Amino acid sequence: MSTLTQSAAAARVARLDWPFLIASTLALAVLVALVLVDGQPAAAALLILGFALGAAFLKTEFSFTASWRRLIVRGQADDFLGGLLLIAIAAAAVVPVAKLVPGFGGAIAPLGPSLLIGAFVFGIGMQLANGCGSGTLYTVGGGSGRMLFTLAFFIVGSVLGSLSLPAFLNMGGIDPVLASDYFGPWGGLAVTLASIGVAALIIVAIAKRRGANIKPRTNFLVGAFVIAALMIGAFIAGGHPWSVTFGYTVWGGKLAMLAGWDISHAEFWTWPGPAHALQDSILGDTASLTDLGMIFGAMGAAAFSKPFAPGPWPPLKSLLAASIGGLLMGWGARLGFGCNIGAFVGGVASGSVHGWIWFVAALGGCVVGIKLRPWFGLSRD
Repeated sequence: MSTLTQSAAAARVARLDWPFLIASTLALAVLVALVLVDGQPAAAALLILGFALGAAFLKTEFSFTASWRRLIVRGQADDFLGGLLLIAIAAAAVVPVAKLVPGFGGAIAPLGPSLLIGAFVFGIGMQLANGCGSGTLYTVGGGSGRMLFTLAFFIVGSVLGSLSLPAFLNMGGIDPVLASDYFGPWGGLAVTLASIGVAALIIVAIAKRRGANIKPRTNFLVGAFVIAALMIGAFIAGGHPWSVTFGYTVWGGKLAMLAGWDISHAEFWTWPGPAHALQDSILGDTASLTDLGMIFGAMGAAAFSKPFAPGPWPPLKSLLAASIGGLLMGWGARLGFGCNIGAFVGGVASGSVHGWIWFVAALGGCVVGIKLRPWFGLSRD
């Protein structure tokens, strides 16, 4: 090895933020050891997959929030098409397996006021916070002080949403509609892929009419393939599509109980899934496992490539937007049955009609959120 090469390698090593790199790796190792000792190899897989997802999102700069904003403001279809590619890849596994293999299921939800209102409110929140459910996790892991506020208020909003959800469900609605229920596993997949193709054609037509870019960036395409593969892995390990925001609700519920607020008798928390999650360890909740993995994965990726959290502390108005955005996303995610990942990506990839309805309602919320951004000193772009 030449002296020049040795010097470059030494400089590279010196730039690593060793304390955070070691801390993130050690945290993952401890959590994996805990679930393996408890005889939960699938939980260990979800932690590792979450770690990889956090690193992948951070390194490829894969962002639903920014790509949606560019689509609305400039008509750009480039990175949004990368998101549709991700969904199509995931659907190829989720739709047929959820229909054919016992023990597996898709991300499904009823169609009604709760879905529409929740998604719309979530869309407002994601533009104020400048991040969605997954975006909050990987930016917190990457060292964003601003997004710590978003995460904290996301958790609060999730608990409030859990208390609100039963009342909104009582407003009525339609049972979940799945393509595979009408067309079978392979016909359902064909219909799902066709719906994604139609959406892509519409987005491209809008971009061309506005003279905007339609070619996804290379890092976004790489991110789409890598993240989709990891999502399929999480689907296999967990038995259902990857979700994010239920983990926040569980964390909030447990914190409320620790603070002396007994929410266990609230209707949402008497349902079998939430009741079990509230009583069990967070390491027994699949969403919490991937959430924790994402935070530590992004932390490790950030520490590996640059000093951790090097940016200045954001201004007060920006922190206010982050807090309001987190609160709205938490509440909206519970009413809307998830975020960009659990409701849109997971829903559409499952062939569930609610995924597209969530997208349209959330996009409308994003329009409102973008208009509100300048009030908090944030750019509309």
